[in-house]
Formats: sequence, structure tokens, C-alpha cells
Amino acid sequence: MQHLVDSDDLSMEQIERIFEDASSFKKRLPPPLLKERLLITLFFENSTRTRSSFEVAAKRLGAEVVHLDPSKSSTKKGETLEDTFSNLCAMGPDGVIIRHSHNDTPSLLADMQLTPVINAGAGNYAHPTQALLDLFTIREFFGTRLEGLRVAIVGDIVNSRVAASDIRLFDRFGIKLSLVAPKPFMPVTDLPRYDTLEEVVDEVDVIMSLRAQLERHKRPIFDNYEEYAKRYCITQDLLGDRSVVLMHPGPVMRNIDISDDILDDPRSLVLEQVSNGVFVRMAVLKLLLLDS
Repeated sequence: MQHLVDSDDLSMEQIERIFEDASSFKKRLPPPLLKERLLITLFFENSTRTRSSFEVAAKRLGAEVVHLDPSKSSTKKGETLEDTFSNLCAMGPDGVIIRHSHNDTPSLLADMQLTPVINAGAGNYAHPTQALLDLFTIREFFGTRLEGLRVAIVGDIVNSRVAASDIRLFDRFGIKLSLVAPKPFMPVTDLPRYDTLEEVVDEVDVIMSLRAQLERHKRPIFDNYEEYAKRYCITQDLLGDRSVVLMHPGPVMRNIDISDDILDDPRSLVLEQVSNGVFVRMAVLKLLLLDS
């Protein structure tokens, strides 16, 4: 039984297989490979893109999907998460897709070895399918030889599971990473760190912008996020005619993370990331439920 708790769970061969399948699915949808399979989505945090993407991916492959709303589950009556999970698994699902605020929850449930567990985002540490789709999107644009490609991650890095996952996965492919953030948003790291976008914009091929994780801040970091935007928003004035590619995992805070005009710019791959997310998650489901 294989799980996807972190991208480190996958071998390089498996990652290549995921990308090959995703590319194939993007060209032509496959037959219902997961017909008569049942998946449960269990999201303890709000989600639009990830939950919908997983559900569309599963249904594109012919699987049935049941969503459990944790706010209406027995965890609100005092039942432990482990007991809730055990009861769900007693109903015979073929896999559970979970999002949770605690870093270790997906691994805790995976260790119970009751059904394949897929991490749809946990705490500030891991969001493996987002990292996979981000890398897949970059490979589509730049080709499969990524060693030496230069990527800057900009924004609330310390609170971002996307940034943490991207850093670990991109490093495996030889991508050169740099981080741009105000001090409260910057993690402890050996990677190159910068205070402003102007310091790196001429030195990178890709800028990965991140949302300020306001819900994870115990107190406001900035009195006014317009002040943050003056330094870290991706704008036309910043990019000029540079060929740098722009990405963002969403949701985008318009004119704080990225300006309206740049979101509509051909250099923006934000919606391409969303599209690719379905195909990559289809490939992940195939790998875990059929090929493992």
C-alpha cells in the first residue's frame, strides 16, 4: 500500500511516470481506469482549487467521490481523528484525500495502513500534488532538462506548505532557488535570501508568487497590505519586457500578490497550473490505486 504524504515518498522513476501520464491525459482523456473505485475527500481546511481538482480528476478516471464535511462530522462530538478515519475505512474506500492544519496528520493516518492516504495539504510543510503540478507546468514551458533553471519564490514563505514542498521537489531536479520576502515571512534557510524583487528579477527564469497567509498570523505583520504590495506585488513596472514566467498556487490576492494586468499577461501561467493540476492528480491517483 503506497501513500502520498510528501513528494519524497516518490522515486524519480515514479515522478517521471506521473508526468508521462499527465501529459498523455492532457492530450486525450483515458478510459475510466478507476471505474467502481471509491474515494473520500476529508478537508479540515477550506479549499477551492485542490478539492475541486481532486474530485474532477477522480471523476475523469471514472471513480466515485464522497466528500465528508468535518464541521458536521463526529470529530465535533469528541471522536478522535483516528477513530473517525478508522470508521471511514471500515466502509471500504479505495483511498482518502485529506487536508489538515497539522503537519503530521497525513503521515499519522497513513501509518495506520488502512487505505491509501493522499495529502492534499498539511500545515506549513507539505502539499505534494501542488509541487508536482508546479514542476510539471515548468517542464512543459522549459523542457525536461531543468538543472540550473532559476526560480524565485516570493511572499509569505515561512507559512507556505507550497513553498516548502516546491523547495524540496525542485531541488531534486537541480533547480536553483532564491527566496524573496520581508523578514517576518522568511524561513531559516541556507538558500539565497533577498529583501526585494528588484534584486532578483534580472537573474531568474520563473517567479513563484505566494499569498500572504493571513489566517496563520497570530497578529498582523503589516498595518496596511498596500505597503506590502508596494514591495512584493508583481507588476508590469517590475517585469517590463523581461521574459520571466510568473506562477502562483492560488488563491491570488489581486494587486497585492499580482497586479490585474500581469494576471492577464501571456507570461502568467496561473490558470495553466490549475488546468495541469487535474491531469497531474489523475496521474497520481492512477499511480497509487492501479500501478503500486
